[in-house]
Amino acid sequence: MGCRNRASATELLRVVAISGAEATGYQLIPDPSRRLPGRGAHLHPDTACLTQALRKRAFGRALRLSAGMDATALERYVIDKNSATRNVDGGHNGVHPRKQGR
Repeated sequence: MGCRNRASATELLRVVAISGAEATGYQLIPDPSRRLPGRGAHLHPDTACLTQALRKRAFGRALRLSAGMDATALERYVIDKNSATRNVDGGHNGVHPRKQGR
């Protein structure tokens, strides 16, 4: 969604919108198991891709929502996943995995 690069489904994170406690909007929830009901949107679990998707307001279009969306849980998940990846692979160079070597 954010970077608009194609990838296999196993590389992408599914995101769903769930009605929040407030009647004014939705909460964007990561769905790594791909089991939550409803329409889903897919993006790379990368902070740069998430930032682009939020800036472009792509979640509203992809999930067909017009109300406000809270991305706090999604941002926390992506940041935690990236920090865990950095610890495993010895560092992250800030380059999107699909754009390395270009």
